[in-house]
Amino acid sequence: MSGGGKARALLGTALFFLAAPGTVAGLVPWLISRWAPGPPLLSRFDRLAGPLVVACGLAALLSCFARFALEGRGTPAPVAPTERLVISGLYRHVRNPMYLAVLAVVLGQALWLGSRTLVAYAALLASVFHAFVRLYEEPTLRSRHGDEYAVYTAGVGRWWPHLHPWREPGEVARRARKSV
Repeated sequence: MSGGGKARALLGTALFFLAAPGTVAGLVPWLISRWAPGPPLLSRFDRLAGPLVVACGLAALLSCFARFALEGRGTPAPVAPTERLVISGLYRHVRNPMYLAVLAVVLGQALWLGSRTLVAYAALLASVFHAFVRLYEEPTLRSRHGDEYAVYTAGVGRWWPHLHPWREPGEVARRARKSV
């Protein structure tokens, strides 16, 4: 990828980060809660656990977004998709780490603020994410990446992370290197 292509991918990814997760995991939770804390949801440790969960979710999200730009040569936005299937990093453990990271951020905020409304919002988000993945994302990736995506989906779960990372079969790895 040329320097200009990489710069475009990074810029597009950064803009999409602000627009999508910034809205879904930032603006909407603020509109719901105004960051006003309520009583703890589970225990007095919620105020400590919540920020930790938010930080882990943000770190995972940033890692995934960077992989889309640098390795996938595109963005997470459907209007500017990656050229290559991203199957490294957290994607070796679960197929949809970005969605899980956004849910972690929202649930971490719910813990931090003691907000049952944010828990309900996270449940709604999970349903919307699942429908989007099943009805749009998976068919699109199957059509775009064919056998490579089929092998990947056979080895990596949609929502439940594996502790041990998936390893690419040799043929898929060789084919991916040839197409570069």
